[in-house]
Amino acid sequence: MDSNRYARHVVLPEVGEEGQSKLNERSVAVFGLGALGSSITDALTRTGVGELKLVDRDFVEISNLNHQILYDEDDLGKPKAEVAAERVKEINSDVDVKGHVLDIDPNNAEELVKNVDLVMDGADNMELRYLVNDACVKKEIPWIYTAVLATYGMTMNVFPGEGPCLRCLIPEKPPRGSMETCESAGILFTLPRIMGNLASTEAAKFLMGKDTREELLTFDIWDHDLELTKVDRREDCETCVNGDFEFLETEEDTITELCGRGSVQITPSKKTELDLDKLEKRFDHAERKGESLLKIYVGEYTLNTFKDGRAIIDGTEEPKKARSLYSRYIGH
Repeated sequence: MDSNRYARHVVLPEVGEEGQSKLNERSVAVFGLGALGSSITDALTRTGVGELKLVDRDFVEISNLNHQILYDEDDLGKPKAEVAAERVKEINSDVDVKGHVLDIDPNNAEELVKNVDLVMDGADNMELRYLVNDACVKKEIPWIYTAVLATYGMTMNVFPGEGPCLRCLIPEKPPRGSMETCESAGILFTLPRIMGNLASTEAAKFLMGKDTREELLTFDIWDHDLELTKVDRREDCETCVNGDFEFLETEEDTITELCGRGSVQITPSKKTELDLDKLEKRFDHAERKGESLLKIYVGEYTLNTFKDGRAIIDGTEEPKKARSLYSRYIGH
């Protein structure tokens, strides 16, 4: 441990040398590297968490630069997980970091939560949060739920077997399209940093073996309105009581409309690995962006094709059209 790097922590009674040493020995997965995830990653990197597993399905866009702190203009078009991993190395070379350009889905969620001490929620959608909740409760891996929208954020610690899970707080997944998104409601640029740091503080406390907050914390940063709410474990909770992990089950390809982007994501149901070098040679207009992303330009459409078999089809919001383009140019 570099005592100079962490000097301000070592002299802090709440951390000390023993606490800092524990942080340096622990591992954390961050799922989603947008506004929240990048803030959490930055905080944990500077805190000195020994190992980080960074997972994200997307690439950097110009609209990200207003509120996602790990990226700059030179990173446009590159996979977020690759860029974030490189940025972590530049900030703190002591951290063992691995970036995974993946869509977290029922086929890989359980594997991704293995061998880490804690999972941090940097997601931008409820589908992923319910999936992470299932995987973490099933594998008994603690995770910290955090969400932000407009000027309002919330965060809750989930410790399987000890307290409530996400489905105790929100029993049923809201219907698609029923909730506002960052694209429709906006997001104040300071909010992800504040909520990400609040969640990261709880993460550090947990990793050091300190007492953590039991309540759901909600905070409207515009009105400075902070509340703590006790959440009870539901006696009939489908997940943490009955052991029904329905979000880990799938047999079909997943087609996801990316709200506000004019894009559709196609995710194969079966584990796939594409040879992007070979695929690139088939097209006159294609461009590599890092190790895991190939952009294929087909008329008015862009097929952002990932090594894990996914593709984000820009230029259409029609699932059938996206599926047709995927099948025609990438394969079944």
